[in-house]
Amino acid sequence: MSMNKKIMIVEDEKAYHDLYRIIFEGKDYDIIYAYDGNEAMERIEESKPDLIILDMLLDMVTGDTFFLHIKGIPEYADIPVIIISAFSKKQYKNLMKIDPSLVYMEKTYLTKEKLLEEVESKLLE
Repeated sequence: MSMNKKIMIVEDEKAYHDLYRIIFEGKDYDIIYAYDGNEAMERIEESKPDLIILDMLLDMVTGDTFFLHIKGIPEYADIPVIIISAFSKKQYKNLMKIDPSLVYMEKTYLTKEKLLEEVESKLLE
């Protein structure tokens, strides 16, 4: 049984999954991939991740809907979330009221170093 920390990536674009695969390569994390909010709900139940990296623009169930859903379930409410979005941070201030520990990163300026730094600090909390 692996004791690695589990990171779930909820993202609908394959190109970004490929990018995350490269970023986390060689790191001791178990990565769980979900391509939409519905799949993310199934995966979260199966695997109870230690951290969620969440895109906001998803098909059907949007990222904020998924976020509000998991924050309303005590079992998942404490899972830290990093939102990676093309939208500005202002759009998420309501979500940040719900979970002050929420981290927002802008897709345009995403770097491997920044993301790994955020992930590592969240997983140490």
